[in-house]
Amino acid sequence: MPTTITALAVALAFSLVAFTTPTSVWAAGPTLTVSADGAVRIFDRDALLARTDVVEITTSRDVAYGSPRTYRAVALAKLLEGVAIPPDAVVEAASQDGFLTQLPRDLIYANHGAIAYLAIEIADAPWPPIPGKEKSAGPFYIVWLGDQASSVPSMKWPYQVVSLSVQEAPATRWPLLTVDPMLPALHPARVGQTVFVNKCFICHKMNQAGSASAGPDLNLPMNPTEYFTDAGLRALIRDPRSVRVWPEQRMPSFAKEDLSDEELGLILAYLSHMAGRKSRATEGGSGKR
Repeated sequence: MPTTITALAVALAFSLVAFTTPTSVWAAGPTLTVSADGAVRIFDRDALLARTDVVEITTSRDVAYGSPRTYRAVALAKLLEGVAIPPDAVVEAASQDGFLTQLPRDLIYANHGAIAYLAIEIADAPWPPIPGKEKSAGPFYIVWLGDQASSVPSMKWPYQVVSLSVQEAPATRWPLLTVDPMLPALHPARVGQTVFVNKCFICHKMNQAGSASAGPDLNLPMNPTEYFTDAGLRALIRDPRSVRVWPEQRMPSFAKEDLSDEELGLILAYLSHMAGRKSRATEGGSGKR
């Protein structure tokens, strides 16, 4: 093949590779992965900051820092434009430390007094470390603005986010975390399942169902209600350090504004019920009731 043609072929091949290679291969900075229905999009931090819809926002109730902070951010609904999210699906946000939280589709798009934003840490203006931690909330942190932002649970403010993925609702995706279908509609354990998913499932598995890895499974091999008194378990959930302390302790405290006494009782009802619904997983990852 003549030298000129060879050079053109190499250049064309390089161009095709550059066009089809994910941004993260070429980017020096951190990236955010967004996946849905088998498709994956990778957003580079600098590319996100260069978007025309990036705005400057200031939080009044900042869960990570505990005081108002200003960020460069893009509305989460804008970021997810073109991503198919079924009505009963959730957007699962995964953090660097194994923390997982499910953001309901309706919460992202409702725009009724609470708007979700993806805050983006700027390379030459890094955020300070989170109080009591060694790292900042960056590179990506989901924050909420609006009149109702204070009503969004602290667990829906994930920081150090690395990926967003569209998933089935947890109870559909993992049937092993569900209560006995014969329970009455208003049984505390049934309502407690919903509270558990919103408050606890972000760090813990149930019957090996779930993706979180920050905390232990809360039913296998033993359920906490089997080795804690009611008062001890309530104290542990409300303020873990009031019960036991160790260097690697990661479980956060739950103030009453984040977890009411009623919600705490519902979680305990759910845990107590699930102690009788253990599922022993096989090597293949499935389980039997």
